Amino acid sequence: MAENAEPKRRIVSSRHLAEGDGWESSEFEYGLIIAYNAFSRWMTRCMSAAGNTDLTPLEILVLHNANHRGRDKRLTDICFLLNIEDTHTVNYALRKLMKMELLNSEKRGKEVFYSTSETGEALCEAYRIVRERCFLDGLSRLDISSEEMREIAASLRAFSGQYDQASRAAASL
Repeated sequence: MAENAEPKRRIVSSRHLAEGDGWESSEFEYGLIIAYNAFSRWMTRCMSAAGNTDLTPLEILVLHNANHRGRDKRLTDICFLLNIEDTHTVNYALRKLMKMELLNSEKRGKEVFYSTSETGEALCEAYRIVRERCFLDGLSRLDISSEEMREIAASLRAFSGQYDQASRAAASL
């Protein structure tokens, strides 16, 4: 290193997790932390601009998932697709969305299926319009191609699998 060169700084969430080999994973985790918080903040503000100020990030995700492809979903489907183990939190979100008349439910045998109501569909559409105006327009200014965006998404899904495997290993300790 040259005499006047500053040492490369590590941007990590917790220095004690960045000691030794693999410090880059702490830098990656810090990126996940700030991205998750920014995304959560974005979802609530986008939904607020779309006309509903009463939904949490999880409730917004559940609403969009219930609206996805116009297909009815069960609690287990929503949990699986969102990679959520705690069904109670999703069930609470479903009940709240039902009470707000954003979802409909239909019991078929022992299963309950959820779908968006007309009001829920309209809210999802309003969210899509705000997202297009506020997020997608700005995204075009980043120097990231569509292919690179898909590669980042694939990498994030692969990392989620690694974290899932690590959580199973930790649970067995």
